[in-house]
Amino acid sequence: MIRRQAYHVRRMLSLFLLTASPLPLMAQTAPSTAEPATEEPILPDDQFDARLPKMEGTDPNAPLPSIDNWIDQQMPAQGSAATELPPATDPAEEQELAQPLPPLDSVTVPANAAANSDPNAKLPDIRYATSIEGFGKTGLEDEFRAESALIDGKGKAETAAMVQARAHEDEKLATRLFYSQGYYDATALASLDQAGDGTLKAVISVTPGKRYKIGAIVVTADPTVPPTLIRDSLPLKTGDYIIATDVEGAEANVALKLPENGYAFAKVGERDILLDAATVTGDYTLPVDVGPRGTFRKITTSGEKQAFGADHMEVIKRYKPGQIYDSRKVDDLRKALVATGLFSTVGVDPVRTGEVAPDGTEYVDLNVEQEAGPPRTLAGEAGYGTGQGFRAEGTWTHRNLFPAEGALIGGVIAGTQEQGVSGTFRRSNAGKRDKTFQTGITLNHQNYDAYEAFTAGLNIGWSRASTPIFQKRWTYSYGGEILLTNEQVVINPATADKTRRTYFIGGLPVQIGYDRSNDLLNPTKGFRATLRAEPEGSLQGNFSPYLRASFDLTGYYPVSDSLVIAGRAKVGTITGVSRDDVAPSRRIYAGGGGSVRGYGYQELGPKDANNDPIGGRSVNEFAVESRYRFGNYGVVAFVDAGQVYESSMPKFSDMRYGVGLGGRFYTNFGPFRADIAMPINRQPGESKFSIYIGIGQAF
Repeated sequence: MIRRQAYHVRRMLSLFLLTASPLPLMAQTAPSTAEPATEEPILPDDQFDARLPKMEGTDPNAPLPSIDNWIDQQMPAQGSAATELPPATDPAEEQELAQPLPPLDSVTVPANAAANSDPNAKLPDIRYATSIEGFGKTGLEDEFRAESALIDGKGKAETAAMVQARAHEDEKLATRLFYSQGYYDATALASLDQAGDGTLKAVISVTPGKRYKIGAIVVTADPTVPPTLIRDSLPLKTGDYIIATDVEGAEANVALKLPENGYAFAKVGERDILLDAATVTGDYTLPVDVGPRGTFRKITTSGEKQAFGADHMEVIKRYKPGQIYDSRKVDDLRKALVATGLFSTVGVDPVRTGEVAPDGTEYVDLNVEQEAGPPRTLAGEAGYGTGQGFRAEGTWTHRNLFPAEGALIGGVIAGTQEQGVSGTFRRSNAGKRDKTFQTGITLNHQNYDAYEAFTAGLNIGWSRASTPIFQKRWTYSYGGEILLTNEQVVINPATADKTRRTYFIGGLPVQIGYDRSNDLLNPTKGFRATLRAEPEGSLQGNFSPYLRASFDLTGYYPVSDSLVIAGRAKVGTITGVSRDDVAPSRRIYAGGGGSVRGYGYQELGPKDANNDPIGGRSVNEFAVESRYRFGNYGVVAFVDAGQVYESSMPKFSDMRYGVGLGGRFYTNFGPFRADIAMPINRQPGESKFSIYIGIGQAF
């Protein structure tokens, strides 16, 4: 509410900051105190009476004479013969009018007249020019032009009335814009002029007037804890211009901060601004109903079809009963429930109980209104890489087969060089928020240039991982796995002689990650670091342990809004065992879409006499990408480097390089990626170029 005060007289005006209509201008003429001058009559009374008809001797009640007698008396005959009137028309015209009409089909209409007689014919457009005057240095002209109805019409209209209507709309637009920036004395006038060439000229003439500033600031509310909570949350200062977005944003901040500090049911009232034209200021008053200060108590849930009950929600929440109410923790609970993927609709709202806690606050319960969604999902992904061939993976998931959040997952892999099936049981939020328990079994066949393996595996683990809704700074995983694998092994690299061996392997993989990037699927700034260590060994005969470990570091630097430079580095090692005692599928390889592009999958490193890779015990990889995005599309230029060594520690020598270009199509679930790369100093057996297609950035 904005009110005006002028010469100590207040006039209430129902004006809102953004939708205010122009202020009415009122003018009043002061009464004169001088006596009026004496005026002479046009006709004196005695002369006026003398000219009236004489009524003497006439009975006022007698019947009126006939009109004919009255005419004879007033217009006596001027001779015995009546005066003849001239003929009404010329004889020649009478003769022409007496002729018969021509037949209808002999009548011709000019072409332009015929066109104008067609009711469906489109009339030519009205052309007009637009002139804008008076905005000066207010900085609002560009915004006005962007929203102007006249300018949006591009100088054409069907009728002049349409041009006039657009001009009136622009009058209102200009006034609203000025009011939104504190020009409450602003006026706008639209006029239409006819130019010499027949076109119209629409002129919008504005007068901004003075710009009002905030005067006194008064908040009317009950006491809060802390006492200055509302005023500190209202970022307005005396002397600031009364700008609509600033005022509304400040009030929205109050509505946000109060629930974050215990006041779950606070309501911000309607502002009142009293304008004073003499000082060009507006005194600002904001009423706030803070309500009771509350503390969390319990969760209740409702809904016809529920995914799980309030007891599991107590596991997911991130607050303790008795803590001061904080709307951010309520929002966190809502997002966590959405992240389960088990609801079609879910809402979390505070409920006032009226019960007083020992500390004087009021207990607040949270009610979760839920409607369970379909628990089963199908998902898939596909890609192609030189050396790895085509690979597609699909999964079927029942996400709540064992409530709460106990999922059964079946997976299948179909590819030119890999096939497999798997079954997994997973429980999310297993006894603790964000903690996942998982166990499963896999059957897999891989046939690459480096090895061929038939593998059966059993795994169990616990993890804390990022999701598209919750990208976590710290992640981890740990567990155990047992593998039984039959593989083709090169027993003599010099001759490429091969044999088949069976390996029985047990391992304890551990991984920890730290993520400071700004996006999970398409990061543009920040960095990520991941350390993985897996003590494992052969379970056949005497246990012979060794360690497989790797460290990855990626970084993203935004040069501009459209250009990002991304970099990656990786080192890996296997220590405590010779290469030939490690199953080929457990050795270290490099090359391919997620490694060094320009080379086939697992192509780098030591090779046998047939030029097939045999793997190594250490690796180093590096990559730099320049990512340029325009709209939903992007191009990428990159340089990759890396090498695999037989030694347990990388030597950072004999590096191989690949360069290439890529295209990106950005979607809601991540970028679609297509890269083409070629090796530098290509060796015999290596491809001239390699193609990689997938979803998500390369790193």
